[in-house]
Amino acid sequence: MKNSGQEEFIKTIKTALGTSRAASGRKVDFFGGDISAESRAILERIQNRSAADHKKLLDTLIEAAGPINLEVIACDDTGAVTTAIAALVREKDPEWGEQKGVVAWAHPLIERLNLPAALAEQNVPVFVTGLKKSTDEDIRQRIVDAFIGVTSADFCMADTATLVMRTRPGHARSVSLVPAIHIAVIKLDQMIADLKELYALLKWDPHERQEGLTNCLTFISGPSKTADIEATMVHGAHGPREVHLFVIITHD
Repeated sequence: MKNSGQEEFIKTIKTALGTSRAASGRKVDFFGGDISAESRAILERIQNRSAADHKKLLDTLIEAAGPINLEVIACDDTGAVTTAIAALVREKDPEWGEQKGVVAWAHPLIERLNLPAALAEQNVPVFVTGLKKSTDEDIRQRIVDAFIGVTSADFCMADTATLVMRTRPGHARSVSLVPAIHIAVIKLDQMIADLKELYALLKWDPHERQEGLTNCLTFISGPSKTADIEATMVHGAHGPREVHLFVIITHD
């Protein structure tokens, strides 16, 4: 059934954007104009960062992560990340029931961790989203049943310890929201300083412009938290109660 109010709302937006119904399936370039001197300088700064500069960003990230209960773990390589995640799975208990299950993105960096093999000795199954043989209903149920969700991210803003994640096929947003524990894995060169750098990259970097804006861009700053009830801080009310960020230092 079509919702006339919804159609009218979308029609209004399309009119404001100058997008006709016939062109609605095509990608719209929201970033017109010429690059400013400031944005050009930001891109050059990002591209020319030294190892020492990246280390400073990591230090800034760790400092910002403390107050928001985000645990940041720097690892030398993917092997160290796999070992650390296996230890985390062994240490933690599900909030409900006794069966442990892990759900992970179908992502090149996550695949290199080889979590199914690493967790086999614990008899902990790892379900990977994006498998063609899986139905939407099956994916949803696997995510609901998992107590740990493993994702990567597009960027991490050091000044606020914020993960930036595009939504793509095989990268279900619910993997970072529904399980009680969210584990994110990124490389050191995915770290940026702040929102200014993020905006400059999304708007002007050729690679980022080619992909464009996806249906959803998620910002995650630590575990879910609320103080709605008697001004008492509670974690995990509307999302994961724990977030662990692994940063891979070297290329392997």
